[in-house]
Formats: sequence, structure tokens, C-alpha cells
Amino acid sequence: MWDFLRTPRQEWPLRPVPERVRDWREVHAPGRLLPIVEDQASRCMDCGIPFCHSGCPLGNLIPEWNGLVARSDWEQAAERLHATNNFPEFTGFLCPAPCESGCVLGIDDLPVTIKAVEAAIASRAWAEGWVRPQAPERHSGRSVGVVGSGPAGLACAQQLTRAGHTVVVYERDDRVGGLLRYGIPEFKMDKDLLDRRVGQLTAEGTVFRTGVDIGGAVDARTLLRRHDAVVVSVGATAARELPVSGRELAGVHQAMEYLTQANRVQEGDYERPPISAEGHHVVIIGGGDTGADCLGTALRQGAASVVQLDIKPQPGVDRTVDEPWPVHARVHRVGPAHQEGRELVRDGAVLAGDSSGLPAQDALRDVRVFSAATVRFQGDASGRVRSLSLADAEAGTRRPLSGTERVIPVDLVLLALGFSGPENPAHGLGEQLGLRTTAAGAFARDEDYAGGRPGVFVAGDAGRGQSLVVWAVAEGRAVAACVDAYLSPTGTSTLPRPVAPGDRPLAL
Repeated sequence: MWDFLRTPRQEWPLRPVPERVRDWREVHAPGRLLPIVEDQASRCMDCGIPFCHSGCPLGNLIPEWNGLVARSDWEQAAERLHATNNFPEFTGFLCPAPCESGCVLGIDDLPVTIKAVEAAIASRAWAEGWVRPQAPERHSGRSVGVVGSGPAGLACAQQLTRAGHTVVVYERDDRVGGLLRYGIPEFKMDKDLLDRRVGQLTAEGTVFRTGVDIGGAVDARTLLRRHDAVVVSVGATAARELPVSGRELAGVHQAMEYLTQANRVQEGDYERPPISAEGHHVVIIGGGDTGADCLGTALRQGAASVVQLDIKPQPGVDRTVDEPWPVHARVHRVGPAHQEGRELVRDGAVLAGDSSGLPAQDALRDVRVFSAATVRFQGDASGRVRSLSLADAEAGTRRPLSGTERVIPVDLVLLALGFSGPENPAHGLGEQLGLRTTAAGAFARDEDYAGGRPGVFVAGDAGRGQSLVVWAVAEGRAVAACVDAYLSPTGTSTLPRPVAPGDRPLAL
């Protein structure tokens, strides 16, 4: 340990941009992580008070598995990692790593590459055969229905199955995984990682029922008669709208509709998606992860041009005084998709829209435009979108500033504005299970994740609102402990409970 004094931070190598935008494989260079990760793990300071723990909703034992990796004890590192995280490869690829923001080394140096170490441990564990099904030694005779097969539902199901309960996971789509399956692009996380975890759960005894729309075609009350408890983990899939003139024009789509179709191509459902960026001038409205996923997808589909609009001002590269360490501060980050867009813009392969409508520095430097408020869409005689009017967004109010309006050409608009909560929460599933909604649109639950009728529990984004994959896994583990206690004659559970529903993620 303490090698931070002589070992600099080294990032997880990425494949060259010209190579990776021509395929859908994972963006990181295969086989390039393991040779460097032991040195990176040795940078961990083994702090007396490891603030990386406070940044991780799962309470991952980060200094412990960093030390084990630094000493080449990979099998023990995998055991310590799986002790708190059912799916470390999901978080290793998809989590924005608030743990790294809490790294003490990050106060006056670059933090430990915790996320890369985590992904490396998970990869090594599978390669060495250390990840095996853990079937329960005895069965409780009680059953649980889990509605939704995203990370919260999968984590909950695995914990309860291992505790000896009979668990059935109901998924309305044709495949298991929720947004992990159809929302996350293949180049961001290989779906083989998801498939092998589902295989592990199946081998342990979890039962999956796909194509079952609970709350729609199937009345949710039937689950209360069939099971001793029901966990609602349907996510937050109600997409936010952009109420501006021209929203009804053809060519304006919600981002998840677009991403789902692109993912179905990789699953073999389509030869070509109904909504494609190929040859189109694309504008992505929304500066978050979903927008970045759309950007990487559009580049791979061969868009004629791409620009991503963010209504927020561009953050600085350093923390502000109101977001001190160890808060996961909003600083300017360049993800793999942004790097791809920036490099292709620089090389002239893809232009960031029409430079006459965008600030010159943005057109030359990046595909992202900050402080950009969308005013309206204009279409042609056939009713298809052809241009977009945008203006500078006023600081604070985010209203369009007078005199700054300009027009850029577009024939495909993707709305990536986030999600407000479960779809139609007041009807169907919510009504049938007696669930109330919060002011923010999520399902209400108490400190033990219970909500609605007796025996009904809510976990993940369905109760929390749109959040991170690491919070979904943490809530899945926590609700499993609550359900186990509810089903236990003693009212107690030996399952770990990492978080409470009132906890909130660190500022993003």
C-alpha cells in the first residue's frame, strides 16, 4: 500500500475511437485492465476513516479488496467484493463512481481507480470460476413475487432465493434485465454479463416469467393471492416531456424508444431499427447519461451530424465551494461517447450541426452545447421535423434569453430529459396494490420499504425516483432483508440491509 507516492493514476485504456465507432463491442481495450490494476489498487491509502464507503450506497469494503488485489490475492478480493455487491460487473461498468469522489487521496491528488479495480475483480472471478450458484440449504415454504427484472429486482430476487424463499420474477418485456437489457447500449455493457448473472440466479432457483404485464394484462391482485409478499421494482420509466411547439412532428422521439430499438438490433430482433440516425442530422436534448448513450449510438449508426444540448451551464473542471470533498461534485466530465464525438468533430468526420447556428468554439471543440434552451421545432409540409430553434439559457431560471435565438437543421430529435417515476402510477399496478404516489411521482413507501396493501414492498427507482444502478442494487438488497423479516416467524432477518429509503444519493 501507499504506492500513491510513486505510482500515478492510470485510467482503464479505451480502444481507439476510429475502431470502436465501427462496431458495438465494449469500448474498453480487452485484456488491458488486469496488467495495470494491481499497481492501481496499491495506491489505496487504507485510510483510518475510508470516506469511499460513505460515497458507496452498498457500503463496499473498498480498502479491503484494494489491499487484497495489491497483494495478488484475487480470490479473497472477489469474496469481499461479492459480500456487499451481487453484481459488481454492472456497477463496475455503469456506476459513475461516487466512491472515487470520496477517496481521501483525491483531496490533493488523483483518487484511486476504484471503479476499474472493481470491474477487474469481477472479471477475474468469472474467468477463474469463483462465481458459482449459491442454492439455499433449506426452503422456507414462503414465496415472493418480484415485479420487474432490473438491477433492484434481480438483487432482491437473488437475496431472497438464497434465504430459502421461492421467488418468481415477473417481467413485461420478452427478456430479463429491464433497462440493463434495453436501455444500456451494448458498447457500454456487454449483455453477456447480464445473461450469465441471470443464468446464476436461475441455477440458484429463482424463476423468471417474461412477457407478463403485471398491472396491465394481469391484475396485480392475483400476485397477492399467489405469493406471501410482493416486491414492486418496475423502475422509473415515465419519460419527461418537452412541451414546446412542434413536439408532435415526425422525427421527434423519446430517447428510450430509440435506444431500445438499437439494443433489439443487437439481440437479433431487427436487421435495421425503425428509428435510426443513419444519414440524419441528429439533435439530442438532455445532458445526462441517457443523452450520452444516444450520442454513442448515433455515431455508430452513421449520423450525418450530431449535437447534444444541455440546458445547464458547463461546469468547471474543479469543485465549487458549495460542493466540497467528499461530495460527488458536478464537474466537467468527458465520457467515452463524448470523446468519440469530440475526436470525430476534430477530424471532420461528423460536424456538430450547422456551425452557423452554434457558437464556433462548440462546433469545433465538442458535440455538446451548454446553456442551450430549446425554443421550438419547425417541420416541412409532410409534418417532419426539419429545424430546431434554440437560445442561450438564462442562468438560474433556464429561460431562453431574448436576442440569442438561432436555428440549426435537424431531422431526428431525441429527448433525453430523464424520468419522473413509474409509468401511469395512479392506475393499473399502483391502484391494484393500493400504492400511493409521492409529489415527485414515485411510489410511496415507509422506512421498511412497505407501501400499499399488507405484504407489498417497493424498491429501486420505482420508489426512489430516477437514480444510479448502484442505488438500485443496494435497495434490492435492503428490501430483501425487510421482506425476509416480514416472512420470518421472529420478525428478524440475517440478510444485510445497506440503505434505508429515506437516504438520498450524493449530489450528481
